[in-house]
Amino acid sequence: MRTDALVEWWDRHQIALYVAAILIGVAVGLSAPQLAPTLEHSIEPVLMLLLFATFLGVPLIEVGRAFRDVRFLCTVLVANFVVVPLIAWALSRFVADDRGLLLGVLLVLLTPCIDYVIVFAGLAGGARARLLAAAPLLMLVQILLLPVFLLMFAGGDVLAVIDVEPFVKAFLLLIVVPLAAAAVVQAIARKWRAGRVIEEVMAGAMVPLMMATLAVVVGSQISAVGSQALTLLRVVPLYVAFVVIAVAVGLAAGRAARLDVPSTRAVMFSAATRNSLVVLPLALALPPSLSIAPLAVVTQTLVELIAMVILVRLVPRIERSDARAGADPASR
Repeated sequence: MRTDALVEWWDRHQIALYVAAILIGVAVGLSAPQLAPTLEHSIEPVLMLLLFATFLGVPLIEVGRAFRDVRFLCTVLVANFVVVPLIAWALSRFVADDRGLLLGVLLVLLTPCIDYVIVFAGLAGGARARLLAAAPLLMLVQILLLPVFLLMFAGGDVLAVIDVEPFVKAFLLLIVVPLAAAAVVQAIARKWRAGRVIEEVMAGAMVPLMMATLAVVVGSQISAVGSQALTLLRVVPLYVAFVVIAVAVGLAAGRAARLDVPSTRAVMFSAATRNSLVVLPLALALPPSLSIAPLAVVTQTLVELIAMVILVRLVPRIERSDARAGADPASR
């Protein structure tokens, strides 16, 4: 099979391939749990490559324009830091009797994603450049507000576990480094063929890179989650409910702000996707008596990855259905 035909084939079957990658991760993680530490160390490099490929496909001039899109930025901020915290608080009441589960749920649901949300939103036709422009703002605001929300929802004694370092490290490795590398390659591509070749190769590699990310994340965490499956079953319905409600919130926020279709899809994904890989170190820093908290965070990751694969196909259909109903201001 020629390279072009192969790329076209996996683009056409990407959802099935993503599901297969998740199942492979489950199989490897459960059959060879000793590989979990190695797989966990692979998450950041694989995710950096995926985001590098994503950023290469976003002309940086679009990111510059997105910084000036105040309406979109305000909509994302309101959705993530006004409405979503209320949802997180309400859902966390169902596990308020278990301190570890409570903290795990709050840590992950109160922090919006700034990395692979850009990839999934792009796959669904969302405004990648706008989400990329919003990433620094989302990171800064969640660093400032997470202690406030935890104080309000869980009590002051948990503030000792808040450490800015994981947030700063994630922002540098997952946003700054891939973005800078993409900017360099884009600059080279304007003058030399080598840069254009890199762009073409990375564009063609998007599906395999996403498959690798899904398989590595699931494979590294599934065994630990399985060891506490009965306890963690309590949070699974909460995470599923969160995705459903958050997508609806994102859609409503986009409509209220009269955003165009790509921007509304981006808000939907931003509201539904959480910063689990960044807050996991915070959960791991909790005392042993709260050891279930990091597993609650990881469980959200697994639920979210499956949900994202579904939403990539579902969100465009929701938008089209909504537009046919006459609710899409961009179509008027």
